[in-house]
Amino acid sequence: MLVQFYNVSKIYPNGVKALDDVSLKIDRGEFLFLMGPSGAGKSSFVKMLFREEMPTRGQIFIASRSIVRMKRSEVPKLRRNIGIVFQDFKLLENKTVAENIAFAMEVVGSPHRQIKKRVTQVIKQVGLEGCENTFPGQLSGGEQQRVGIARALANEPLLLIADEPTGNLDIDTSLEIMDLLYDINRKGTTVIMATHARELVKAAHKRVVMLEKGQIISDTQNRYEEQPI
Repeated sequence: MLVQFYNVSKIYPNGVKALDDVSLKIDRGEFLFLMGPSGAGKSSFVKMLFREEMPTRGQIFIASRSIVRMKRSEVPKLRRNIGIVFQDFKLLENKTVAENIAFAMEVVGSPHRQIKKRVTQVIKQVGLEGCENTFPGQLSGGEQQRVGIARALANEPLLLIADEPTGNLDIDTSLEIMDLLYDINRKGTTVIMATHARELVKAAHKRVVMLEKGQIISDTQNRYEEQPI
């Protein structure tokens, strides 16, 4: 078991209840889609995984460690085991492809030789050979997202969180990005993907957890179920 939520609720200071008594277990090596309308609680769920937000009640375990009880000094180590892919890429425009990826390793103090080797590996893994010295502004949206994925993989995380990774991409590019995420998952990385892209989810035959008003309303294996209006 990699991720465990036990009776997790999140109530913000303005009274908004983002999550309401959520319990969920995610196995190592699993691929899980997190779906639901805007305001369903997806963002709060994702932010709690890397402790950007803390639950109001309940417990969260990652790799059998309570991230609620975790000391602040231990949070950077937690985050080294979690890679995050964003909808809007969040690349550093003044750094090249290689430098963007290397930066994720530099901030955690990886040695230079290791950084150089790993950057070469992940650039090849995401299919961007030849783009090492290119700046983000010279790349297509799909290529920028590949850089984002490579950066998320740089520290060889146990868990990859993809937050609407295809939201700014056309359908053909989205399918290419999904194939890349499936390949990463097949190699052993657990993937949690928050998305609104129903057609991509339907075609995937993966586990789908549906949130609505902060609660899990369905949790289905290998299929997407339309919810009644």
